[in-house]
Amino acid sequence: MKRVLAVDDTRSMLGMLVECLEDGGHTVFSANDGVEALSALSEHRPEIVITDLNMPNMTGLEFIEAARQRPEGQLVPMLLLTTETAQELKDEARRIHATGWLCKPFDPDQILGLVDQLT
Repeated sequence: MKRVLAVDDTRSMLGMLVECLEDGGHTVFSANDGVEALSALSEHRPEIVITDLNMPNMTGLEFIEAARQRPEGQLVPMLLLTTETAQELKDEARRIHATGWLCKPFDPDQILGLVDQLT
């Protein structure tokens, strides 16, 4: 069982992600944007983060970049889960040390496999 932080501003997508992870036996903390996610990162110390890219207040890229500046976020695997496919966004994700890039809609088995593999 892992502690996972799930971040998405779309309630239905966040619900599906949380349900997938909980069904896989994990403890899930959720946030609706990058600002909430930074607080949750400090409070809950997740072992892995799965975040949307396009969110209000702070995007997934901005969140990961800010999280990597904090001791509690430096080594945590952080995956972007998005509908975006632009190469420049993927390049930016690499630059800020995102762990991976996943496309929506997600495959529950792939998500659960990555949580096990990366933690």
